[in-house]
Amino acid sequence: MSSQTIETKPNNGIIADGEATAILPTGGKHKPITVIGTEAIRGTFDELCLQQAINSRTAPGVTDLVLNPDAHCGYGAPVGCVMVSPTHVYPGPVGVDIKCSMSLLQTSLPADAVIDKPTRRALINAICERTPTGAGRGQRNAPKSRRVDEALGRRVLVEGASRGVCEALGIPPEWAERCEDSAHVGHDDSTASLALRLEKLMPQMHNFAGKVTQLGSYGGGNHFGECEVVEFGEDDRSRRVADAFGLIDGGVAFLSHCGSRGIGHQLATGQFKALQQKFDRWDIPLPGQDRELVYAPLGTPEADAYLDDMALGANFATVNHLLINALVLEAFQEVIPGVTGRLVYFISHNIARKEIVDSRPAWVHRKGATRAMPAGHHALAGTPFAETGHPILLPGNPQAGSAVMVADPGAELSCYSVNHGAGRQLGRKAAKRALDQREVDASFDAADILSNCRQYPIDEAPAAYKDFDEVLRSVKAAGLASEVARLKARFVIKDGDKADD
Repeated sequence: MSSQTIETKPNNGIIADGEATAILPTGGKHKPITVIGTEAIRGTFDELCLQQAINSRTAPGVTDLVLNPDAHCGYGAPVGCVMVSPTHVYPGPVGVDIKCSMSLLQTSLPADAVIDKPTRRALINAICERTPTGAGRGQRNAPKSRRVDEALGRRVLVEGASRGVCEALGIPPEWAERCEDSAHVGHDDSTASLALRLEKLMPQMHNFAGKVTQLGSYGGGNHFGECEVVEFGEDDRSRRVADAFGLIDGGVAFLSHCGSRGIGHQLATGQFKALQQKFDRWDIPLPGQDRELVYAPLGTPEADAYLDDMALGANFATVNHLLINALVLEAFQEVIPGVTGRLVYFISHNIARKEIVDSRPAWVHRKGATRAMPAGHHALAGTPFAETGHPILLPGNPQAGSAVMVADPGAELSCYSVNHGAGRQLGRKAAKRALDQREVDASFDAADILSNCRQYPIDEAPAAYKDFDEVLRSVKAAGLASEVARLKARFVIKDGDKADD
């Protein structure tokens, strides 16, 4: 490091080594934590967030930890971190909403098709008739949703977005090619282990038949669907990449954020409880004395069980997103006959994936973080994105917009990962205390952004989140990724229940 670029932050121990990069020493012989964020963003990391990062970095088997600009306190590990281990798996740095994800549907409509407020209101109503919102809500709350019985639900968990599952649900099978992972397998790389695991779990699965009816639905809190207008960047590279992704400049798209719903939550909490009981019984010390940082060494029955349960939840999340997009397209076609659409991409930000890190296999845990693999990365060989890098879908807030980015070679610094969005700067209770409901609603009226909510959820107001432009500046200045398009919201589908993730 050059002495001219070092900036010590005595209040939090972070040492800057660039405009938007820094390290956080952890003491001892551990490799420091990599921190991504400008000085303004680094100031948003509170003491608990940094302590959670240190606890996670110094946990058994962990070789790398990255703190992204959207980082804030989570359960055990911060939301907005990347944790790498070649020897252990950790439920905490995945979270309770297994494979919470983003997806983007590009329609054939031009922006002026959604200028008219009555048209947007009709679209909101048509979508809500098909895709229910809120914790615990499923197909019975949406008269035009797809009906899913228990047998099909089991297939979804085991097969993911297989051709048979897609055809049974009316999902275009080719959309599976536009997924980060269209299907997950068990600990032994087979679907047979998932079928056996599910059979073993069934007696413990509370209301399984009811939970599978949540396919094709949004959860509460920060989950959403947004009708967007796509705006390309001005430089040649961004326009070329955006076009390769299948985006349409000035076109109408639909962005979705949700995960594995009640199924994923039950699988994750069951894993936390089982591992915590083992730690208690065997008197194993917890990293940082945090019960949310339980773990299992790879190859043990406990690790196998976690990887199987994570895969079951991830398969549900994948099909949930694809079904939402099919239902949203159907709603658009009901209101505006003749419209067509295609999936741009589906990408997770709450998952552990086996990847190659420093020339050896390791489990990369991304919690509130999304992968960012650039053009030419070996993992993209044979995919539609081998020559461009894959789309990165980053939600900001409805008023600041969201972004589609593509990774740059510098993403190697962050284990080929970036933040999953803006990140909270106010907790839910703090937002309700600090913000004024009338002002929040008035700001949406002024921006001409409609919603299905009579009052926009105040704990989800834009002011509850970090400055999205500063977050994006951090990613760009650190050399991780470049913006190729901005998404401007025209209406939002939300619910006021507490967040799933």
